[in-house]
Amino acid sequence: MSISAYKSTIRESASPKQIEARVFARITGSMDQHRPNWLAARDKFSRMAVLSHGLRDAVSQNRELWRRLRSDLADDSNALPPALRANLISISLWVDRTCEEVIGGGEGLPALIDVNQNILGGLTGTRPAPAAVEHHGTQSHAQAV
Repeated sequence: MSISAYKSTIRESASPKQIEARVFARITGSMDQHRPNWLAARDKFSRMAVLSHGLRDAVSQNRELWRRLRSDLADDSNALPPALRANLISISLWVDRTCEEVIGGGEGLPALIDVNQNILGGLTGTRPAPAAVEHHGTQSHAQAV
């Protein structure tokens, strides 16, 4: 089976929510695999080395995912309740700024991962442990979902 046929089959057999959950899981997992090295890196130079070993791509993919979500959420035809759409747009703006900081070697990777895990939990009907929600000041973002 060709890749395009496989992708077509997935689109036909999975709901948009399931597809979003898969994308969130893949990108979040990719960022999370770099978390230990990121936390061990104590300066910008060390973090730039971690970024060059795949983290930059993962954070860039995360940023693009959230940009696309923001565009979809801003569309008047989006069926989500307006208050939820507004909260998710706010989170997407925070994610965009935080991705930029991380790509520059700044803080924020654990918080990005935590927010994505909370969104993934909402998409799959599971909730992360309370410590994950309160970790790195993301409690307000997690509660918005």
